[in-house]
Amino acid sequence: MLTVLLDNRRFRSWAGQIVLLGGFTALVLWLVTNTIENLQARGIKVGFDFLGRQANFPISESVFPYNPSDSFLWAYVTGLGNTIVISLIAIFFSTLLGLIVGLARRSQHPLTAYLSGVFVTTARNMPLIVHLLFWYALATTMLPAPRQAFNPLPGVYLSLRGLYLPSVHLSGSSVAMLLALAVVILLAYVLRKYLHEVLIRLGYRLSVAPLFAVLLIAGVFIAVKTSGDVSVPEMKGFNFTGGFRLSPEFAALMIGLVIYTSAFIGEIIRGGIDAVSVGQWEAGRAVGLSERHVLTKVIIPQALRIIIPPMTSQYLSTIKNTTLALAVGYPELGLVVGTVINQTGQALESIAILLAVFLTLSIAVSLFMNWYNALVALVEAR
Repeated sequence: MLTVLLDNRRFRSWAGQIVLLGGFTALVLWLVTNTIENLQARGIKVGFDFLGRQANFPISESVFPYNPSDSFLWAYVTGLGNTIVISLIAIFFSTLLGLIVGLARRSQHPLTAYLSGVFVTTARNMPLIVHLLFWYALATTMLPAPRQAFNPLPGVYLSLRGLYLPSVHLSGSSVAMLLALAVVILLAYVLRKYLHEVLIRLGYRLSVAPLFAVLLIAGVFIAVKTSGDVSVPEMKGFNFTGGFRLSPEFAALMIGLVIYTSAFIGEIIRGGIDAVSVGQWEAGRAVGLSERHVLTKVIIPQALRIIIPPMTSQYLSTIKNTTLALAVGYPELGLVVGTVINQTGQALESIAILLAVFLTLSIAVSLFMNWYNALVALVEAR
């Protein structure tokens, strides 16, 4: 009987997988129980009860309102908010700059192609931590003191303490109006093809995009005018008060991340465009399209199939690279986790939270990019 089972390929395959799974499960259980026993023997309490305790440490800047009297859980949420915001901003501007760099690398103008090549080579071969420290040193040493701050525009001041801008505090009605406007714009985008056909029937051969822009500008203008609470930076004492402040840490982090990441994205875009057959360029020119229209209407839609997979990996790397913000003192999630560990000693729990958060963010980005990749492929198949 045993010989017959061993001769069965399917049985051998399933048996081997079950044995491996059982061994891995036993190893994980042993590691968990052994760790808990060792921690308890040393008087270290294991669990997430500390999340409800008062944090008692400040966070210099945050997207969400935060006070040292808040809990450790809210401190984690605040750090996560900072991480998500800097990730989104870095990805957006890196993609924009990378597109410019990628097109410049393909330019027929020798100086443009050479300078973009120097930019890519220099940025890619310099560690990200060096980028961040370099821009942080410039921001904190090369700019003037607050009393001698640059004032390029009314209400805008630039000094070694950061960039100060006028800010608007919206009332509840203004926020509700902007949310309603966002819903209207979203619906208009979903129904953009129908709206375009309606405009053509009315005799207007216009794009729907200007309609979005007009709605957005009008909504923001009305919200600002109705709120009536505009804060302008003013020099009081040794620093500015009021307005909105972008810290040197945030600026150094953004500039370093965008420059470093855009160099990789530029090469991804250039490689994707170069992978499209030369015959596609010639076919576009043969039907009378300009170079710009050939690029945007013919080449880039085909290059997206090649660009999106490596771009997904680059976006994931950008999110993980935000943990280097602690080098310049920007309070993203990694810095908050380190502070909580020093305060509570709950290292395993804090690291587990950090791992879970970045795993969730990475999976979310991967799912979105895979969905977009499938959408592009579906459109091309049609």
